[in-house]
Amino acid sequence: MHDLVVIALTSPIMIGVYKDKELVETIESEKQSSEVLPELFKTLLEKYEIEHIVYANGPGSFMAIKVSFIFLRTLCIVKNISLLATDAFYFNNNTPIKAVGKLYFVKNRDAIETETLLEAPVMEFTLPQQLKLEDFSTESAPFYGIGAVG
Repeated sequence: MHDLVVIALTSPIMIGVYKDKELVETIESEKQSSEVLPELFKTLLEKYEIEHIVYANGPGSFMAIKVSFIFLRTLCIVKNISLLATDAFYFNNNTPIKAVGKLYFVKNRDAIETETLLEAPVMEFTLPQQLKLEDFSTESAPFYGIGAVG
């Protein structure tokens, strides 16, 4: 059995494949989540038996969060896979995440808020080398943080 971590909030989309809780494969794509998730998961489901999928449920791109949640939730229901989630700060060392304009999401203790930042911080997501399922929640609903911006 394998577990997957999916970070589909911005480019590149990252998927980590874990065997016995150790990262064994990393997949990255610059394509949009709506295009690439079906392609990647077709291959992953042919190659691996998946027990858990963990995903970053936000904050980030409103559309990317929505697409990844609907895709992953549907897949997990159909394939009887456990879906777990955590906020994106888990995967970027608690660095501010772009919202819109100069507005960024920041995590202060357990609250995610927005702040105006004059300088854009370097934001990079990384996959953990070891997967600790106890760090994730079965509450997998998306966290948008702010409403859709037109």
